[in-house]
Amino acid sequence: MDVSLISDMLRSVALPGLKRAAGLVTRMLPIPQPMLLVGPGASARLGQALGAFGHRRVLVVTDATITRLGLLAGLTDALTAAGVEFRVFDGVTPDAPLAVVQAGIAVYEAEDCDALLAFGGGSVMDAAKAIGLCSVNEKHPRQLAGYFRARHAPPPIYAVPTTAGTGSEVTVVAVIGDPERQRKLVIADTRIVPRMAALDPCLMTGLPPDITAATGMDALTHAVEAYIGQWHTAATDQLALAAVATIFKQLPRAFADGSDLAAREALALASTYAGMAFTRADVGNVHAIAHQLGARYHTPHGLANAILLAPVLRYSASACEPRLARLALHVGVATDDMGEVEQAEAFIDAVAAMNRMLGIPATLEALREADIPELAAAACHEANFNYPVPRVMSQAQCEALLRQLLAEPAAARSRKKVAKPAAPPAGRAAAKTRAGTAAKAGAKPARKRGAARAASA
Repeated sequence: MDVSLISDMLRSVALPGLKRAAGLVTRMLPIPQPMLLVGPGASARLGQALGAFGHRRVLVVTDATITRLGLLAGLTDALTAAGVEFRVFDGVTPDAPLAVVQAGIAVYEAEDCDALLAFGGGSVMDAAKAIGLCSVNEKHPRQLAGYFRARHAPPPIYAVPTTAGTGSEVTVVAVIGDPERQRKLVIADTRIVPRMAALDPCLMTGLPPDITAATGMDALTHAVEAYIGQWHTAATDQLALAAVATIFKQLPRAFADGSDLAAREALALASTYAGMAFTRADVGNVHAIAHQLGARYHTPHGLANAILLAPVLRYSASACEPRLARLALHVGVATDDMGEVEQAEAFIDAVAAMNRMLGIPATLEALREADIPELAAAACHEANFNYPVPRVMSQAQCEALLRQLLAEPAAARSRKKVAKPAAPPAGRAAAKTRAGTAAKAGAKPARKRGAARAASA
């Protein structure tokens, strides 16, 4: 029998049943939730709290930029005042590659630490989770990739996110980069959820607009995929809806004014809500594809999610229109008198409009046509075997979607820049040209619009 036929049969018949069974398990799985400290100065309050926990030595995991900018000062001063011994490991780089995690493990063990405190974005928090789990199990991160591969629980982990996007401060996953194999490793274990997290908006006021945009859309992707996936529950729906509404309202504010503490705090909470939602309801095709783009091109995860969200929703819409319609109504981009299909389209259009407002591109400059088959195969394997997607994507469909993201060749852009605009036509020809252009754009000539308004009046 044709191998591809067997693969199609497995994807369409066996996998849905297995995923339904897995969904039932996730509903009953006990997932811890960290104690949250929220508001300006929350990171210092977390440092003060650790003084009562009796840790021998805490490894503060962060990155060099945070150290250079002095953002750690409030936390480390609080740790010192509380009598907590600590060491700082600031070697984390984007995507938390294996070499970084192994370096962190070496520091953790050499300094005889018994707890970790992640201070940074998603890569920092994921690195801290992996360092903790690998150190006590004496395993290489590749050996722990997958679900519940570790025998022993990690040491206590605490988190201070400095971006509002990943939600890693409340999730059961750590995503680690494997540059040698050009892939990302997903370690999933309920025991790596941090015990306490501080959402401090003061740490986020200095984020550049592009980082604010990408991380905000990352959180939106988490919430939307949790909401439209097949493992959603009443509890995850509530969290996802709250996150989506908050992001639609607050992300433009934080993007326009990075010092807006109220918007920053609201987005930090929305990111946490979205993290709580997807840590039980899981994600979908957007993440499956984004992981491949991150591994191959080092595309920031939030940016990849942002670029992919609207195209993937358009592909998935036929299988989840009622849910997309509810999202549209919830954020106020549709009305009750619209049909369900129109409401769903309105939500997808609103996501695309948000991207444009935030300056997020519709294409990915790094993407190469030659890489698309391999990227699509890896994305479909990840999604089909792991995520409760509303609509399964074949490799051919994934390839077609990826081709929509191909940037225009540089040569073509250059030709457009040097091309001289045609001289505007004169007289009656000009009027015809303007009317024709308006018609192509879906608009009516001005005289007819005025007549229509008079008739309706």
